[in-house]
Amino acid sequence: MRSGTCTVPPFHGAGSPSQPGGQVAHRRIEPLKKVLAMDPNDEVAWFGLGKAYMEDANFAEAITALESCIRVKPTYSAAYLALAQSLQKSGRIERCREVCQQGIAISTQNGDAMVTKNLELLTQSLG
Repeated sequence: MRSGTCTVPPFHGAGSPSQPGGQVAHRRIEPLKKVLAMDPNDEVAWFGLGKAYMEDANFAEAITALESCIRVKPTYSAAYLALAQSLQKSGRIERCREVCQQGIAISTQNGDAMVTKNLELLTQSLG
């Protein structure tokens, strides 16, 4: 065994600014789809799928998954924030404003102060 020689495989982890999420998010997508095939009412799986798509910068799919999450559990505060962020990234500003307002109402009712604050900040950033 020779000392000083080490072969390390290339890291394909969390991605880079030019490649958000990289392969990590992509590897999460298929297992979540399998969970949802077994239980389409699993709001946590819908949320996770939406977040994984966001990490891959696939905002159209993120929007679909997060809307499904909210349809399954209308009181899921964090889903409103993620949905609003995806809508903003997709250029759907009016819909983003609507989701922010809905999310602020839900998160305030739930006592989710951090989600409320983030939705308020997002709303302000829209102009």
